[in-house]
Amino acid sequence: MSQDATPVSESPFRSEPSARDTAPQFVLPLVVRIERGDPPARTDALETAARAVLTILSDERSDGEGAWARAMRDWQDARIRKVVRRARGAEWRRAEALPGITVTGTSAEVRVFPPVPLDGWPKDLARLQVSGTDLDDPEPPVDTDPAVPVLWMNPDLGMSAGKAMAQAGHAAQLAWWELSDAERTAWREAGFPLAVRTADPARWSELTGAGLPLVRDAGFTEIAAGSCTVVADHPALRRAPYRSGGPAATRSE
Repeated sequence: MSQDATPVSESPFRSEPSARDTAPQFVLPLVVRIERGDPPARTDALETAARAVLTILSDERSDGEGAWARAMRDWQDARIRKVVRRARGAEWRRAEALPGITVTGTSAEVRVFPPVPLDGWPKDLARLQVSGTDLDDPEPPVDTDPAVPVLWMNPDLGMSAGKAMAQAGHAAQLAWWELSDAERTAWREAGFPLAVRTADPARWSELTGAGLPLVRDAGFTEIAAGSCTVVADHPALRRAPYRSGGPAATRSE
């Protein structure tokens, strides 16, 4: 999929009011599989959700005259919203029967669907719960490889796993927009390697001031409006000035 980076003045990730607020609003649904006896690890769920967003952005059905292209354009012409719901058992099987893509991590499974109107969710997705996505890491995440993109979470914010998954997806999308076609192709062909980690408190201010893509929440759920939630630290964006001229901000749910 070829797509130019969005100028920061036109970005749907700006927190200021814009014409995008008056456009029809869409949401990108993500469903995480959480079985009662075998839930995924939290960090793996966050990383899998971010890869799921990148996978649908780069899918041929999302580009040109593809089956999902119109929905993807309508979604990106308005504010970028993502909502994560949970499913298990028969709920998950019904979700898998709908058009979408399932992305698998080490322990996590996340299915991403083409965008839908805010009030037009398919019945089998609308009935799924948003709450109940509290997940834990059995062991602390390992140190990251410097060559792998890292989505750094704000150490001062407490978010449910579902909320954090949506935020990680926003950060991955911002990084994707800022990459060149060649950089996107390389990332996609490598399988979208990435890590999600909570930043050290002492380093957070450095990350938010580094000119890297920055997610700023709209305050619809869980945290205060304007909160900086994630910094997208992609190696290709460290090597060159941030192409939009400064960190972008997001409205998100």
